[in-house]
Amino acid sequence: MTPPARPDPPWALLAELSHGCPLRCSYCSNPVELTGRDSELTTEQWAGVFRQAADLGVVQTHLSGGEPLLRRDLTEIVAAADCAGIHTQLVTSGLGLHEKRLAALTAAGLRSVQLSVQHADPAASEHIAGARSFAAKERAAALVRAVDLPLGLNVVLHRANLDALDDLVELALAWGAERLELANTQFYGWALRNRDALLPGRDQVSRARERVERWRERLAGRLDLVWVVPDYVDGTAKPCMGGWGAVSLTVAPDGTVHPCPAAATLPGLHAPNVKDHSLEWIWHESTAFNLYRGEEWMRDPCRGCELRTKDFGGCRCQAHALTGDATRTDPACRLSPDHALVTDLVDTLPRAAAPPYIYRDHPDDRSPVPGHP
Repeated sequence: MTPPARPDPPWALLAELSHGCPLRCSYCSNPVELTGRDSELTTEQWAGVFRQAADLGVVQTHLSGGEPLLRRDLTEIVAAADCAGIHTQLVTSGLGLHEKRLAALTAAGLRSVQLSVQHADPAASEHIAGARSFAAKERAAALVRAVDLPLGLNVVLHRANLDALDDLVELALAWGAERLELANTQFYGWALRNRDALLPGRDQVSRARERVERWRERLAGRLDLVWVVPDYVDGTAKPCMGGWGAVSLTVAPDGTVHPCPAAATLPGLHAPNVKDHSLEWIWHESTAFNLYRGEEWMRDPCRGCELRTKDFGGCRCQAHALTGDATRTDPACRLSPDHALVTDLVDTLPRAAAPPYIYRDHPDDRSPVPGHP
């Protein structure tokens, strides 16, 4: 095994502007320990992040959270990213988006919007989200299309909405979306806490997958349908963000920088912060970003597996969540010695009645959303 070469520059940045959110989704991938609003980076600090990111090679940023619309300076943040030459996409629940604000964001350089949807049925959607929200989402979609911004919908799929896949595709068409991302739940953060309620069975996933293929044939050229695989069910380890510290970086609301959105769950990572180090140093030199680069860290069976250059050993955060050891082969992989940990869950949990959701809770979310009653 040779040591990892100096990494190529990243091209993508996930900017988590705030962990505050008007929704309380049970599948939220934010860490259970949420960053308070008083710890968030300032407008000027985010502008510095974007300048450094552009110098490093980043060309695209997802402005996310939580809910980025909770930032009253969001227009200035969008302008800073655009000024740095970075393509901006707003990832939002839609709550707090009104005509005047969208006009300001578009004028500042916003290039596209990704709107989260929980279900095609309003009541079911609001049960999953833990908040009244469906009508606001529908209004937000109409606003985005009215100004001719590209609109994508993102649906996190799980036990409560996989059987509504046809209705979700019909909703995307009705709302004028160009892209529909059907992302099977990844069990981190609040989703891991709610796994007993969210994990679907094999038959349910199989039916949904067949529907996706039928819709792809029917809608070729009309709607881009993206299916994010359910690795627990498929037995195939997902590549870790294209490889640990390979293509993307995540900046949390307080400026902590991670190789992926879930890496905050890993103990002893000692993730660096933009308040203390440059992004260039963080990307190239920090221990956190070099920890699982290359192949030197791998153990058997990954070390001798021909898939190691494709799945990079799977997800380090999932390996830790399931085994307590981030260096083990991702148990989602059928070749992992720990694969029974996953198959036992898939074969048993969906047969039981789903327990109530443990809703995401953040004390700062009790204040109203700007621009929304």
